Amino acid sequence: MIEIKPVAYVRNTRTAVEDDHWGAVQSEITLADHLQESSLAGIEEFSHIEVLFYFDQVEDEKIQYEARHPRNNPAYPKVGIFAQRGKNRPNKLGITVAKLVGRNGRSLTVTGLDAIDGTPVIDIKPVMKEFLPRSEVKQPAWSVDLMSAYWE
Repeated sequence: MIEIKPVAYVRNTRTAVEDDHWGAVQSEITLADHLQESSLAGIEEFSHIEVLFYFDQVEDEKIQYEARHPRNNPAYPKVGIFAQRGKNRPNKLGITVAKLVGRNGRSLTVTGLDAIDGTPVIDIKPVMKEFLPRSEVKQPAWSVDLMSAYWE
């Protein structure tokens, strides 16, 4: 058993779980009460952050353990949950690289975070070039099609 305490919570206008149109969503990530404001010191020097969060709105009975068509679209091949980025994951964890717009005390303003209002944040890390892929990123055509409206 692993017990993890959220470090922050997401605040934004998205309250429904939807698959597309996340690009214009601006979010505030506010530290949980048990953390000091100083835990964010220096983060504003980075342009992007990685946000690890918990899909708390996903119902346990909707967790996927086997291969399926992404978004239940039969035009896409059946692939395992670990070969896609769907929210119905066994441990309900999501991770996104978000643009850091600014910091105000205990809160970070970001764009490009695909987490709904109230989502618990598990961790926040600065994006450093040295941790990005050092070779070409390869992905199948179905995933490019699936993501075509995601950030619009």
